Amino acid sequence: MSTVIAIHGGAGVMRRDQPGPQHTAVLKQALEAAYRQKTALDAVTAAVRVLEDSPLFNAGRGSCFNAEGEIEMDASVMDGRELRAGAVAAVRTIRNPVLAARLVMEKTRHVLLAGDGAEKFAREQGLPVEDPSYFATETRRAALKRNLKSHHGTVGAVALDGDGNLAAATSTGGYTGKLPGRIGDSPLIGAGTYADNRACAVSGTGLGEAFIRAAVAYDTAARMRYRGESLASAARAALRNVARLGGDGGLIAVDRRGNVAMPFNSEGMYRGSIDRRGKTTIAIF
Repeated sequence: MSTVIAIHGGAGVMRRDQPGPQHTAVLKQALEAAYRQKTALDAVTAAVRVLEDSPLFNAGRGSCFNAEGEIEMDASVMDGRELRAGAVAAVRTIRNPVLAARLVMEKTRHVLLAGDGAEKFAREQGLPVEDPSYFATETRRAALKRNLKSHHGTVGAVALDGDGNLAAATSTGGYTGKLPGRIGDSPLIGAGTYADNRACAVSGTGLGEAFIRAAVAYDTAARMRYRGESLASAARAALRNVARLGGDGGLIAVDRRGNVAMPFNSEGMYRGSIDRRGKTTIAIF
């Protein structure tokens, strides 16, 4: 089983009376699914898959609509042992984009496939695909009609396994009303996702454009490797760079010693973790 696991279900502006026990239950389910796995890579994949299957979070089934009322999803995974990575962007029918991202890493020479090419690859690999109506929840449609600026709904997971390997995965539906074709930080290695056994594994959530410009995930790992900063210090510093760019959000990270950091500078962040002792923690605000 994984030694340490941390997950997030998005960060940003959220009302304290809105998140209910359903959100907590899905976070717990994702943690448990991850903890049953033997490798860090399997753990992050399992956790994100649970979150993608829930309409409560903005990834997979719960993805937001773009400005034209369509769904476009992004996801990525990274293996800290060999710095392998895979990602998909702007996909519309893949039930679990995180699975497609992992197959890009494992079955191709590439890191990122987008649009129709990613869809074709997923079908050839036998991944489940859905009619667009599967992703079209009434909550997200209502948000588009009201031009609602919801929390930055990205989901992600990071893990350290018993062999000392780190992994990270991130998945998102973007944000309500985004321009068609917009790609955020989630599928970009070094921006929204990064894992390196020499330092840490990171998954971010927030204003994607700011996370891209600040290379948040890689910045966290680089601060540890080159400056000798602790995980907590590096994560906070990387997030401060997002704030300087006018962005908000948060990140989850675990280092090679099993330390966990989950800082955020928004009102809240759906998050949870299981530490080395098997203690489970789930929080929102």
